[in-house]
Amino acid sequence: MNWQLIRLDEVPASPWRNGGGVTRELLAWPEAADWTCRLSVAEVTQDGPFSRFDGVQRCFAVLDGAGVRLGLSGQWFDLDRRSAPFAFDGAVPVDCQLLGGPTRDFNLMVRQPLGPALMRRVAGHWSTTLKKSKLIAMYSITTGAEARFGSKITALPAGCLAWQRVPAGVEIGLSAAEALWMEVSL
Repeated sequence: MNWQLIRLDEVPASPWRNGGGVTRELLAWPEAADWTCRLSVAEVTQDGPFSRFDGVQRCFAVLDGAGVRLGLSGQWFDLDRRSAPFAFDGAVPVDCQLLGGPTRDFNLMVRQPLGPALMRRVAGHWSTTLKKSKLIAMYSITTGAEARFGSKITALPAGCLAWQRVPAGVEIGLSAAEALWMEVSL
């Protein structure tokens, strides 16, 4: 099995209706018109609300910029490029305030009935042997990375997403100075 590779700089930007930024959709699985899992990079240029997605679990990570302050359910959360990815219910209203200028952020969205999603930052090496089949995605942030599937290694340049459905019992891994690792239960 081979990783599917998608380079951020080859994906066209779609402007937001509210004018607050643009999104580059890297993956809408299994298909764009009726996705159950969506991975994208957003460039946020002004304060404003997030779009609501009822029935969707969201994970959010700052890639570039000073960071954001997210307000939801009466609480505020400051996130920057060192913060752990932030998971929340897409149905909850979220207000976003920029902390010192525009940001570039990564979004993982998963609709029900897919199982829970996980996003983590990787600085160094991460590996696992899956206990059940999952959709696995890796995003190389600033420098190159290496995705491993069994004994096969695939190089990822900066700003590149690698993804594939991985069966149970396979060892997979990621080595990077700065990357994101995502798992979606199928």
